[in-house]
Amino acid sequence: MSILYWIIFGLFAGTIANFISPSSLGGIVGSIILGILGAIVGGYLGQRFFGVGVTGFNVMSFVVAVAGSLLVLFISNIFVR
Repeated sequence: MSILYWIIFGLFAGTIANFISPSSLGGIVGSIILGILGAIVGGYLGQRFFGVGVTGFNVMSFVVAVAGSLLVLFISNIFVR
C-alpha cells in the first residue's frame, strides 16, 4: 500500500515541484512523472536515512514527497543540460 501512497503523493508533489522549480523537460506531464519517481525516491531515502517516509496522508509524507520530487527534477535538469 505504501507504493500507492508514493504514487498519489507524487502526482501532487510533481505539480508543486514544477511550480517551485519550473522545468521545460516534458512540461507539466513530465514534471508529474518525475514527481511520482521523486516521491518514490524521497520516500525510500527518507525512510532509509531519517526514519520518515511516505506513510499515509499527512504533512510529513507530503514534505518527503515534494523534497524527493525536487531532488529528481534537479538531477534530471543537470543531466539534460
